[in-house]
Amino acid sequence: MKLLWFSYRKKYHFINEAIEEQCLAVTWHAELLISPMVYKKLRKNQKTSAIIAQHYDGELIARTLGFFNIKALRGSSRKGAMAALMAAITALKEGFSVMITPDGPKGPRYSMSDGAVSLALRSNLPIMIVNYQADSFWQLGSWDKFVIPKPFTRLNIYHQVIQLKGLEKNEAKEYLLKQMLTYAI
Repeated sequence: MKLLWFSYRKKYHFINEAIEEQCLAVTWHAELLISPMVYKKLRKNQKTSAIIAQHYDGELIARTLGFFNIKALRGSSRKGAMAALMAAITALKEGFSVMITPDGPKGPRYSMSDGAVSLALRSNLPIMIVNYQADSFWQLGSWDKFVIPKPFTRLNIYHQVIQLKGLEKNEAKEYLLKQMLTYAI
């Protein structure tokens, strides 16, 4: 990941003002190779955790994110949802930002689970959305069409911050989905 990251030519697009404070960070499952690197580059000093599924692939992801000083919160919308939600609430109370893939761990692609919206509405924290587009990439045949940007390609990285305060849950889900799809691969 790091080797690929250093080879990319990156151009950042800040849709609105960047934030330094605690937040919820969301990205699509297909963009997981790059999004944690973007987040840590933009938020070097923020304590961070990530909700990661409990299956074998999740263990690999948890170990990898450990190299970036991102604490794993194990569970997903399909298995261990309540435990993951409670762990996320605890992490937020301890000052951690929480990273979530709303369409993970098994999709469908670009679907919006309740987790990110529920946490944002409960905590009144902003949501930081990270998307990117690569000029050249490989795309896996998996449910999420996982993207691996080719070495030395140009990445356009999109960063936006939104608030869900005052919205009803379904309205908030629709709004977050619309914003996340704006710059999706």
